[in-house]
Amino acid sequence: RWGEMMNKLHGIIFAYLSNPDLRELTQHRNTCSIPYGGRYRVIDFMLSNMVNAGVSDVGLIVHANYQSLLDHVGSGKDWDLSRKHGGLRILPPFGYSGRREGVYRGRMDALAGVRSYLQYIRQDYVVLAGGDLAVNLPLNDIFEAHIRNDADITAVCTSRPMGSPKDCDYFTIGAGGRITDVLVHPPIAQGCESLEVYILSKQLLLSLVDHCAAHNIPSFSTGVLQAMAGQLKICPYVFDGYAARLQSVAGYFARSMELLNPEVRTDLFAPGRPVRTKDRSDPSTYYGPGSRAVNSLVADGCIIEGEVENSILFPGVVVEAGAVVRNCVLFKETAVRRGAAVSHLIADKNVEILPDRTLMGHSSYPIVLAKGSQV
Repeated sequence: RWGEMMNKLHGIIFAYLSNPDLRELTQHRNTCSIPYGGRYRVIDFMLSNMVNAGVSDVGLIVHANYQSLLDHVGSGKDWDLSRKHGGLRILPPFGYSGRREGVYRGRMDALAGVRSYLQYIRQDYVVLAGGDLAVNLPLNDIFEAHIRNDADITAVCTSRPMGSPKDCDYFTIGAGGRITDVLVHPPIAQGCESLEVYILSKQLLLSLVDHCAAHNIPSFSTGVLQAMAGQLKICPYVFDGYAARLQSVAGYFARSMELLNPEVRTDLFAPGRPVRTKDRSDPSTYYGPGSRAVNSLVADGCIIEGEVENSILFPGVVVEAGAVVRNCVLFKETAVRRGAAVSHLIADKNVEILPDRTLMGHSSYPIVLAKGSQV
């Protein structure tokens, strides 16, 4: 019976945001395809949440700057989503007749842009989620709760707020366990913070998309949750596991450093719900004589001959002899040449730090080196 129910869930991931507060990290990619955790991209987490819950059809809504996302997800085969019928579909803004050129103004705008796709969804229920949240959700349990509560919309939230309020929504949970009020981007956090993952029926979704399109309402938060909290039965699902929102450079750096804590890693990479990513077959990392690596996540394919401490290294990073790397996040193929010393630094792909250079950022203001730069 349960297997039949899960076949009733279709995934829609909003992957069109490029957050300007992430500066250099979103110059060449959108927020969903930012590398995170040594070998993953942020989108991997939401895709894996869906696949682990038996969701076999997922639509990715994209807009601009999505080449790196396409290169990463490909046909979806690393997530077992490469199928003749259904599977992973990339939904660019074809035939989008928005009133403004440029980006979608909000989730309802984005859904209106892909309405013809929504119409032909084979499943009875849809899970809507952002692709820019690193979290390992028990989506089966959330869907079960949705059915059990006979909810119109189930909204996943956390009682441990961690985002910046200006970018988040908050729920007031009234008696009877319903959401009675929704605060959108308030000055201070109050109540449970929304993780922006929602389950609702396909029928309700289509009627909401049509209602919002007819009334020129671009936002799901204000147009649906806030405006309809009185009429619809909106039930919270409180999830208090680890969740990382990547909303600024300092936030990205802090969320990355939290992964050095084994408890956080166990929570995010829960053994029963694996996080899948694009397969790269790199050789094991080489540690030269006299090299030192302490409390760091080091991917395969690196060459370490210097010192690495409290850092996250993606595949193909080179740390030459005499170089010291502390509190850094180094993306793929970055090279730190001999005698260089770096700390509190995020280096995008293919960065070269020249011999004997010293670069020191701060945890609240890390240095970011753009892709391919030489310093």
